[in-house]
Amino acid sequence: MASELRDDILMKIFAALDIPDLIRAGSVCSAWHAAYTCLCTLGRWKQQQTPCILYTAKSLGESAAGLYSLAEKKTYTLAALPDPPIRTRHFIGSAYGWIITADERSELHLLNPITGDQVALPSVITIGSVMPVYDENGIIKEYSSWCPIPGRHGRPRNYSLRKLRDTFFEKVFLSSDPSTGDYIVALIHSPYFQLSFVRSGDACWTSLPQHDDFPHFADCIFKDGLMYAVTHLGEIHVFGFRGPAVKQKVVLDRTRDYWFERMYIVQTSCGDLLQIWSDITHINDVSDPEPEPDPLEEDDDFSEPEMLDEFEYSRHYCTPFKLFKVDLAANKLVDVNSLGDNVLFLGQNQTLCLNAKEHPQLKANHVYFTDNDEYVMIRKNLIRDVGVLNLCDKSKEKIVSPQIWSNWPSPMWITPNPRKMNSARG
Repeated sequence: MASELRDDILMKIFAALDIPDLIRAGSVCSAWHAAYTCLCTLGRWKQQQTPCILYTAKSLGESAAGLYSLAEKKTYTLAALPDPPIRTRHFIGSAYGWIITADERSELHLLNPITGDQVALPSVITIGSVMPVYDENGIIKEYSSWCPIPGRHGRPRNYSLRKLRDTFFEKVFLSSDPSTGDYIVALIHSPYFQLSFVRSGDACWTSLPQHDDFPHFADCIFKDGLMYAVTHLGEIHVFGFRGPAVKQKVVLDRTRDYWFERMYIVQTSCGDLLQIWSDITHINDVSDPEPEPDPLEEDDDFSEPEMLDEFEYSRHYCTPFKLFKVDLAANKLVDVNSLGDNVLFLGQNQTLCLNAKEHPQLKANHVYFTDNDEYVMIRKNLIRDVGVLNLCDKSKEKIVSPQIWSNWPSPMWITPNPRKMNSARG
């Protein structure tokens, strides 16, 4: 009988499972559920899970999300997620199985969609470049901020509580699993793609030191207790959070003379740092039928109509990526022609590199990507470009066809994490 297996044997078997199988195993009987709960409490399941795509869809309802498993090529429904409804939020980051979302008041939340744990981050008005605008009753009715469309500058302007998030938030990063209760959240935001951070338990955001007036940060990664941040010009800054004051230095000079639309930084399975460059092209494509408009995806109050015509019927296609190994000692980049056995996951998620030998369901020397073009935030009804790029022949294929997700919020990679926050802290 299944329940007669010894607990230590059950734990070893369960620890090797991908999260969907682990959750199913935990529902077989009381003994298996006890072993599953103990494993999740201790955080001893297989840590390198195969990423999934987190998405929403009209058919799932307001408070449920879909999860597409690459390992199983199968979809799951994550029902009854905590308020605010998941379909009303923006997805602006994911790491360690948690997603970072912006609600309709442009406030940020950490959410583990597997466990339902949620943490409200400090208010957006504690970020130095956001000022509250109050009504006659002392209630915040708007925000005032510098939130230009990328490439534009201007004076502060007022934004509705919901609209601020469209252009203010760029991307969010985590230093470690929030389930442990000890973590740092870093945020790239307007104006000029600067960085702010909070430690777990902080009441407000703190601006990070800047090397110049226009930092233009693009991506971050935490490595060996430090945060490495790359700019759109390829410059790499390192931030140390030990001690009362954050220390910052530039460890790689700029490698570009002009702005690349998407710049990523990632640590490989052997510990090397890579820079990835990607431009985004916009082309018309009618090969797939356009989904019916979804009221939640309408961009009814975007106020820059001159930006819309060019992209009205466009879809986003990621052009082939350029890969470089970062040589900090020589202060240079080295061309990389192949990832070897490695696999990249790029998008709004914290950039991830896995080894295909440890994940036989994945294709070595491939890039798995979701759409995070700079116009995603302001053109919510465009079809999302989600697929796999073969770095050998530059061919691309879709992950799922036809599209199963809503165009907004844009689908995002997530590595499932079943560890409950209250158990981890207890």
